[in-house]
Amino acid sequence: IIGATVMPHNLYLHSSLVQTRRIDPSPKGLWAAIKFNLIDSVIALNLALFVNAAILILAASAFFSNGLYGVAEIQDAHKFLEHLLGSRWAPILFAVALIAAGQSSTITGTLAGQIVMEGYLHLRIQPWLRRLITRLIAIIPAFLVIYLMGESETGELLIFSQVILSLQLGFAIIPLIHMVSDKQKMGEFVIKPVVKLAAWVIALIIVTLNVLLVLGKVNEWIIAAGDQAYILWLTVVPVVVAAFLLLIYLIFRPLIFAHKPHHPHSLHGAFAPLEFANSLAYKRIAVTLDFGDMDAKAIQSAISQGGKDAHYLLIHVVESAAAWILHSDVGDSESGQDFLELQQYAGQLRAQGYQVEIKLGYGNPKRQIPKLVEEFEADLIVMGAHGHQWLKDLIFGATVDSVRHRLSITMMVVRE
Repeated sequence: IIGATVMPHNLYLHSSLVQTRRIDPSPKGLWAAIKFNLIDSVIALNLALFVNAAILILAASAFFSNGLYGVAEIQDAHKFLEHLLGSRWAPILFAVALIAAGQSSTITGTLAGQIVMEGYLHLRIQPWLRRLITRLIAIIPAFLVIYLMGESETGELLIFSQVILSLQLGFAIIPLIHMVSDKQKMGEFVIKPVVKLAAWVIALIIVTLNVLLVLGKVNEWIIAAGDQAYILWLTVVPVVVAAFLLLIYLIFRPLIFAHKPHHPHSLHGAFAPLEFANSLAYKRIAVTLDFGDMDAKAIQSAISQGGKDAHYLLIHVVESAAAWILHSDVGDSESGQDFLELQQYAGQLRAQGYQVEIKLGYGNPKRQIPKLVEEFEADLIVMGAHGHQWLKDLIFGATVDSVRHRLSITMMVVRE
């Protein structure tokens, strides 16, 4: 019940939610924000307590009173509800409630993961990738348990997950108490001595119960293992000892060692003063062309950056089936026509006094363009983009984005 209600990751989530309001940055405004956040937390945690209590009350009224003393699995509860309550809606609503609870847990877990990753690790990744990683971490253990041990073990897995959450509470609560008790960090918002005492008493109770639970379980496993107990001494016991030492470190580290000055971090790196120059002239500029309406804009943008002092490389990649297989040995009509069109562009530019080379690539443009640009030793690449999104990106590819990740030079993207 403790693990399911006061989940450790929600401590970080609630701490972050208070910063999402548009509040007055004055002390009065901050006190108001803290008050509203307290109301939010009290409502959320009491609703969670209400849901858990409702499950126990349902079990007592529907099962125990009808003589069903052994209903301990979700599958059994779902199967008996319709017969006991006389309504086919009972198991349906029960299933819907389970799905809603799972979605709620998923959302809070994912948001808390984002907050910890960005606020502590200072790492920001694509939201879809973070959600995929978070969900895989949650799904894979459940899948393995069901696949290896059967569906009947899901109840034990569910209880075990709540126990793990409860064990993690001490590691989340103790640093939080230290932080909000620190006058240097909190200023006038430091917690009062009464609140501090109550927080330490609650933390001590939770940690003591968890320590007793872990010691009792490990002792049971060692006795049950018999001659194989050495495996537990080599694997489980060192992990338990390490976790206990970490807990001791979290408790006493801030009390023994002086605080280091706080240096705020940024997800976007440190501020750097601007350096102003008269001009930024590019000497070697590569331009990718596809013989469409974007070519003129791409070439015009390139020569506006380098003028007549720069050296230009006009690139086109032949993407025919033969070009993908034979590369530069291909002799089809498409590659010949593309080479002639590149020559026409180069001829017009040379007539205006520009220094121009041309180069054909063959096959995959995402690989060929970076290769040709590096061989040319360009310091700027200009590419046209048609603004494809979603389905068109899947169909036509997203060359600009791929090339951008393969090169370390400046890129200019010209849009329609």
